[in-house]
Amino acid sequence: MNNIFSKIELAFTSLMHQKSRTILTVIAIAIGIASLIVIMSAGDGLKSTVLSELEAYGSNVISIETKIPGKRPVESASEMSLGVTTITTFKNSDIDAIAALPNVENYYSYIIGQEIIKYEGNAKGVMVFGYGANSVLFEKLKIKEGRFYSLEEEESIAPVIVLGGSIKEFLFGDNDAIGQKVKLRNVSFRVVGVMEKRGAISGFDMDSMVYIPTLTMQKRLLDTDYVMGASVSVKDIDKIDQTKEEIIELLRERHNIDDPDEDDFEVMTMVEVQNMVEVVFSTITLLLSIIVAVSLIVGGVGITNIMYVSVIERTFEIGLRRAIGAKRRDILWQFLLEAIILTFLGGVLGVIIGIAVSYLVYFLAISFGINWSFNVSIFSVIMALVFSVSIGIIAGVYPAKEAAKVDPIEALRKE
Repeated sequence: MNNIFSKIELAFTSLMHQKSRTILTVIAIAIGIASLIVIMSAGDGLKSTVLSELEAYGSNVISIETKIPGKRPVESASEMSLGVTTITTFKNSDIDAIAALPNVENYYSYIIGQEIIKYEGNAKGVMVFGYGANSVLFEKLKIKEGRFYSLEEEESIAPVIVLGGSIKEFLFGDNDAIGQKVKLRNVSFRVVGVMEKRGAISGFDMDSMVYIPTLTMQKRLLDTDYVMGASVSVKDIDKIDQTKEEIIELLRERHNIDDPDEDDFEVMTMVEVQNMVEVVFSTITLLLSIIVAVSLIVGGVGITNIMYVSVIERTFEIGLRRAIGAKRRDILWQFLLEAIILTFLGGVLGVIIGIAVSYLVYFLAISFGINWSFNVSIFSVIMALVFSVSIGIIAGVYPAKEAAKVDPIEALRKE
């Protein structure tokens, strides 16, 4: 045991004789490890935030979205932009048919579009969410002033609106907005509620959105009878997969679709949506981590070169140590330990910096009203340290072997 500690002490002493080189190498490794920690933390944090939002909808929910045939809903959305969907086949009558299925307990439909909201000379572009009054979304959102619109108001196509916190402040400042009239497409809407501020989620400013009943958006703004999607909750969760298949068969029959590849809709249980989100975020985090890992491996090549130069510069020292009794394995271990110590110190410093930066990102996000989770797992810390030490071992093997091969007589003669 004492022999091991003496080797480590000797390796430290040798590194301290080359302070500038040691410090620069440690910093280079630290930057790479810190980047790895920040990427993994950001990926896990964002994934946790999105999943927590999805979990609020409940595991007994089935989501139905329109899409361009042959494409996924996400691909369809990018082609349809943020305006009202160009897929017009998912109609109110389809939703009524779905609602009649035996295991369907509750349902709501939605449309999302962009409009200009106006009030007494003030105008601002907003995202308009046409949501059913019985949406589970409203169970999660908090009202600061007033209330949400009712099912009776939706059924009567009432021109009522709920404002996001930022929109209320922009239009009314500190004045009371409840009962006031705002305009969308020159249609007057009565403000019945103002939401608590929620910040941004997945890049969307939740406080710059407004909500109106789905039927009101269809009849008063768009003059349509189709929607972008719907969500249904089931009575018996054990039959949720069966209900999903019934919805798929029903829509294919109503839309005259024989080939599943031509589906103009996507039906997923909330569990499937959560699994998809996990896969997407995990894949993105993995790809970014691989990019950083490659840069660290390139840095390992740099460490190999530095250690090899060190071997050449310290040829006389190696020869002298061999001459007074040091064995080849002692020389090999000294240089290998130097490489490991360099990368370990860089790894520890990188973990500290990475955690600090991750917390700073979390603090700034919360300060700006962005819903964010601080998430640095023990697993990511351990993996970062193991990876940095592994680089040290791999990078140090060749120079250490070359150092062990030095002939003491030749080394002393050259000096």
